[in-house]
Amino acid sequence: MKWTGLIAALCGLYQASAYAPSFVPRSHGVLAPLPKQVVASRVYGGSATASRRNDIKMMPIGVPKVAYRVPGSQQADWVDIYNRLYRERIIFLASEIDDELANQVIGVMLYLDSEDSSKPIYLYINSPGGSVISGLAIYDCMQHIKSEVITINLGLAASMGSFILSAGSKGKRLALPSSRIMIHQPMGGAQGQAEDIKVEAAQVMRVRDNLVKMYSMMTGQTQDTIMRDLDRDNFMSAEEAVEYGLIDRVLDYNKQTDTQL
Repeated sequence: MKWTGLIAALCGLYQASAYAPSFVPRSHGVLAPLPKQVVASRVYGGSATASRRNDIKMMPIGVPKVAYRVPGSQQADWVDIYNRLYRERIIFLASEIDDELANQVIGVMLYLDSEDSSKPIYLYINSPGGSVISGLAIYDCMQHIKSEVITINLGLAASMGSFILSAGSKGKRLALPSSRIMIHQPMGGAQGQAEDIKVEAAQVMRVRDNLVKMYSMMTGQTQDTIMRDLDRDNFMSAEEAVEYGLIDRVLDYNKQTDTQL
């Protein structure tokens, strides 16, 4: 009798745990898998799903990360996509230009130039512009390094973004077909005493004159034409920017293989 009861208990224990997945903790709180009909009703519709649909929140993606193995290393590490592209000599100028962004771009350009000055640096621009002084710092670094800088516009290159776009290596200032370029005169917002405002206004006019001269050298337009076109926001398509001299070529796609309507 004792052996019979022990065997029955062991059989019951085996049956209770035999179908439990090995990766699920065996505890009293584990629920059995739901039937397919129940899962389908919750996924594709139903009163319960409709009531909870507004409560679902998507998790923010953040900066994508990719696996990268440093040459000579035993295993790969996860690095953000922009750091991975830096290793391929690709830089993104994809936000408002300020001192922090300018310092980061300058630091990467100086490092890539010191690593191998015979290879080009690819600068992708999708920026609404920003600080003139910060943009001029990037421009000076582009002229300082030995590596040629190939500029590519995608999206919008406005204000100082268009200036940096035009400062790329001659013949290698590029744009994608749907990109837009905008030029305008610098803006200032001085406050304080009258003499301080006067000094600030004189500096803004000096910066504008310098930008007009540099735009004229980069585009081949006369300074009078540049002065007139900078008076207000002047938007151009990629083809119009080529005719104006801001860029050299539009990277068109093969229309025979394009799948977009």
